[in-house]
Amino acid sequence: MSNIIGNYVGGSTVKLNGGALQDVFNPSTGEVSGQVQLSTSEDLDEVVEVAKGAVSEWSRTPVGMRAQVMFRFKRLLEENADRIASTISSEHGKTHDDALGEVTRGLEAVDFACGIPHLMKGTFSEQVARSIDMYSIPQALGVVAGITPFNFPAMVPMWMFPNAIACGNTFILKPSERDPSVSLIIADLFKQAGLPDGVFNVIQGDKVVVDAILDHPDIAAVSFVGSTPVAKYIYSRGASSGKRVQALGGAKNHMVIMPDANMDQVVDALMGAGYGSAGERCMAVAVPVPVGKQVADNLMDRMVPLVEELPVGPPDDSKAAMGPIITRQSLERITSLLQSGVDQGAALLVDGRDLTVPGFEKGFFIGGSLFDQVKPEMDIYKEEIFGPVLSTVRADDYEDAINLIHGNPHGNGVAIFTRDGDAARDFASRIEVGMVGINVPIPVPVGYHSFGGWKQSLFGTHHIYGPETIHFYTRLKAITSRWPAGIKSGAQYNFPTMN
Repeated sequence: MSNIIGNYVGGSTVKLNGGALQDVFNPSTGEVSGQVQLSTSEDLDEVVEVAKGAVSEWSRTPVGMRAQVMFRFKRLLEENADRIASTISSEHGKTHDDALGEVTRGLEAVDFACGIPHLMKGTFSEQVARSIDMYSIPQALGVVAGITPFNFPAMVPMWMFPNAIACGNTFILKPSERDPSVSLIIADLFKQAGLPDGVFNVIQGDKVVVDAILDHPDIAAVSFVGSTPVAKYIYSRGASSGKRVQALGGAKNHMVIMPDANMDQVVDALMGAGYGSAGERCMAVAVPVPVGKQVADNLMDRMVPLVEELPVGPPDDSKAAMGPIITRQSLERITSLLQSGVDQGAALLVDGRDLTVPGFEKGFFIGGSLFDQVKPEMDIYKEEIFGPVLSTVRADDYEDAINLIHGNPHGNGVAIFTRDGDAARDFASRIEVGMVGINVPIPVPVGYHSFGGWKQSLFGTHHIYGPETIHFYTRLKAITSRWPAGIKSGAQYNFPTMN
């Protein structure tokens, strides 16, 4: 196998002498497209040494110069967006347009990082006491790391490293071993943008490297996006070794449909938010919650034919709305959960398990599936399916819908569709979820706000990207100064005050 995907360290691609090889698949064909080298903890030690060696000079680089690197990097990303999207599609399986959308949303975080001179301004207070001034400045942490998921191999890393690097840190990215190639394209573009060697590094690997990152004494902070059980593990192990950790977990996103909602808008929203990217999104709508029997019956009547006719195909099929699942193991897990729904009494109105895409019979394809009459105790409700499956839970009234959402352990995203401003305002105020959409099915904040859920969807105190991420990747230093220093008033033995 000639296509060996290695690390990127100190400004160049590195292929390891040892280390196991893991197959990378083209999900559309089911064939191996390359192999990724799985690094060891010793490999990480070498990467950290390189990143440590670059910290001092980079953190002292004037913030305006760091911003100029970001501006050049942004331009290169825009010029190479199609290439990046094609690489995403070949290893992940999402359609080309969906992959382009991922790159575009990632660019928002780079846009934000370009404003780092303003974002890194400190605060100053003159004359806090006689002849004494005080100011606070944010400073870089040092070496930081990001551990990212397979479902957004470009966007989620861009939620982390642009701001971390703009703040003066050096960064180590551990991408998913399922679709690792995009990380090397990004590294190359960063070098072209003028980023000094060693500031951005990529280490490929599996849990061995993850644990090494969490335990390494010279890595100051770790950002993670993935499933809730892993997020909890990342937070616990990383925090116990003294690191800052932001660990974003899984989701079970509900969409409440009120009786006065525009049903045409509702159906379009559910189709896109439930089946886009084959449901492999942490912000995908997974649970429609129609309020009242009439709304539920009407919704199912409208949805069934659309789900049955949902066009599925390889990423280069311009007519396809949805591509394959990333791996055969993921596909088998989804089909197993579908069967559990049937066995536990849910009504499977559309079954996507028998789908065949002509010419791609060995690909990891599944059609859209639609359940009705789902109960909260069923596995298809409790589990994050991460596939093209909608599990409809009927609510008797508005309060029933609220209670259903509050009873779920996740609190990532939620939406309500209504024309009633009072209901929308009450919902936005009361609901215990981190990101809320009002007639918006996927309420992912723009790049100059911050992304993060509540409850079991986030471990740590900081949301990702936007203003919150500047706080995460810096530490505050408070400086108190007195000029002229020659003023004498005798020794003070009591605690200093303004007087």
